[in-house]
Amino acid sequence: MFRYFGLVFVTLALPFLSAGTALAQKVMTWPEVRNRFEAANLSLQASQIGVDELRAQEISAHLRPNPNLTLASDGTQLAPYNGVWQPLTGTMVSTNFSYLHERQRKRELRLESAQDSTKIAVSGESDLGRTLVFTLRTAFIQTLQQKAVLSLARENLTYSDHVLDVNRERYKAGAISRVDLDRLELQHVQYESDAQVAEVNLRTAKIQLLALLNDRTPVDQFDVNGPFDFPALVVPVEEIRQAALDTRPDLRAALQSIDKANTDHRLAVANGSTDPTLAAWWSYNPSFNNPFAHQTLGASVSFPLRTFDRNQGEKLRTKLEIDRTEKLAEAARTQVFSEVDSAYASLTGSLTLLRPYKDRYLEQALRIRDTIAFSFEHGAASMLDFLNAQADYRSVQLNYLNLVASYLTAASQVNLAVGREVIQ
Repeated sequence: MFRYFGLVFVTLALPFLSAGTALAQKVMTWPEVRNRFEAANLSLQASQIGVDELRAQEISAHLRPNPNLTLASDGTQLAPYNGVWQPLTGTMVSTNFSYLHERQRKRELRLESAQDSTKIAVSGESDLGRTLVFTLRTAFIQTLQQKAVLSLARENLTYSDHVLDVNRERYKAGAISRVDLDRLELQHVQYESDAQVAEVNLRTAKIQLLALLNDRTPVDQFDVNGPFDFPALVVPVEEIRQAALDTRPDLRAALQSIDKANTDHRLAVANGSTDPTLAAWWSYNPSFNNPFAHQTLGASVSFPLRTFDRNQGEKLRTKLEIDRTEKLAEAARTQVFSEVDSAYASLTGSLTLLRPYKDRYLEQALRIRDTIAFSFEHGAASMLDFLNAQADYRSVQLNYLNLVASYLTAASQVNLAVGREVIQ
């Protein structure tokens, strides 16, 4: 009796449990995936720590030299004089305070150089994010592609089930031979295999995407959603080139390296100048014959004679560094144009192939399949014609989905070349 009620309870609860599982599934769009990735990626977090370390070095670069304080004593009596021992009577006490005065804005130039290093690091962090987001976008597109392929495989499998059911009835009625039915069943096996392979590929794509997100969500509870299509028009290449020049973080880092090289050269010139050391002291010397000259004040200025070392090597090195960074910046600019043009060529090539598919080929493949199927069911077409029409429809649909994925990947490459999303 209890077993019966338990079975009834489980039977009634199954729909609610299934609904709860469906509601618990996490479906993420591309902006959500990107934001989650930027917040959880360990490489980006480590890069941010590196930037913070450079900001801490800015504090050290702007510090003033520490002053020096010297306390000294001399003349303390160690033995009695004329039978009288007064050790502190003849002790001389002196206090010396000195400070190195930096000229030619050395401290300000050190701070400016450290700030330039921080700017370069920030651009480097952005460039790292640019490349990592491209990897993430590729995995996201692959997941959408496998979802579309799985949907097509299930559609073909459902259609094949219907065709197989109809022709089994025709076989029973003697309208087709056993060989023709066997051919249809063998084709059905191909569609079942396509559906199974598509499911495995989709799970694999989700696993790779979850690994990039550093997410431990079970695969069955994770899904993504987004447009798997292409636009009619694209942004002109001139606008994309200009956007790349304005946005690319590695090009910005190259230009910032020129600024830092100029700052370092000015600092090297400043370090070749002479920095005086200012000193002042107070002394107490009771051993003077003049009873009113026990306490004295003094001051001095000392500076090195830079006869041999005027920082010539560092001046030359930093000057050469300016030329080197300028050439690297020009090379980076050329590389940006090359990457933009290559990615744009792939993008337009994918569009050239996609447009006729969407305008004609998809509709033609569907019309041919349905027409041949109708003719085959009414005895006006051969089994070979029907199988070929089915295979052509499957091939055209699969090629279209692969071309859409190629377009989206090419669009991601354009965004990678630009440094931001100019094509969604």
